[in-house]
Amino acid sequence: MKFKQFLALGLVLALPMAAEAHRFWVLPAATVLSGDDPWVTVDAAVSNDIFYFNHYPLKAHYLSVVKPDGSEGEMLNLAEGKHRTTFDLNLTEQGTYKVLMSSSGLQASWEDENGERKRWPGRGEKPAPGDFEKQVPKKAKNLKVGYSSTKLESFITAGNPTDTVLALSNKGLEMQASAHPNDLFTGEPVNLTFLMDGKAVPGVEVVIIPDGVRYRNSQQEIKLTTDKNGKVSVEWPQAGRYWLEAEYEDDQAQAPATTRSGKYIATLEVLPL
Repeated sequence: MKFKQFLALGLVLALPMAAEAHRFWVLPAATVLSGDDPWVTVDAAVSNDIFYFNHYPLKAHYLSVVKPDGSEGEMLNLAEGKHRTTFDLNLTEQGTYKVLMSSSGLQASWEDENGERKRWPGRGEKPAPGDFEKQVPKKAKNLKVGYSSTKLESFITAGNPTDTVLALSNKGLEMQASAHPNDLFTGEPVNLTFLMDGKAVPGVEVVIIPDGVRYRNSQQEIKLTTDKNGKVSVEWPQAGRYWLEAEYEDDQAQAPATTRSGKYIATLEVLPL
């Protein structure tokens, strides 16, 4: 089954915002459910404040649902409002589901013969295959080519947790946890390993923000950096929902890119013991 993938820069530039100032997130109403016919409502948005709808909906065509058997699920009762996208999931199978956004692509900048700065792709442009070779000059002055990827994930379990949707793609920046993401509890530290293109990497910058930013004077960020084995250890200060973002960049890109960068975002729910 092939899931939706989009050029990362095209996705960012298609949104009417300065992407660096806003945050992407997907928020299930619950992450652990039981019963014979469980349903869950999911919100998706881009906002200034974590889990508060105040900017722009994260459009459904950027998202996919992966069922416990690895097949593609369906977003039901889909609606797009001014500030958020909302849909329901009918969890017809027992196990863990994933809501996913995955995007990647090349980006380039250079100077033309008049010294004017050029960028590819342009704002709002969704490049087609072969456009890079056609539109980016190979020997332009101060040519810089980078490869960027973004992955956003949220996990929902009906019944007992399963691992099929946790399998790594070995593309872009990904996270591997020592505990199932729907089995997190206060008082139980978890080790998170971050991998770039399938290899654990040091120096990944991780930010974790608990829910409720709107009602306190600080974000109460947890800032961590992966060690030589690509790991960080997280102790959850309280039960609740958390937004996690990890970022990484190095010069180990494949040609024609000279740099590669990755961003990984997840929504996690931590339960009390």
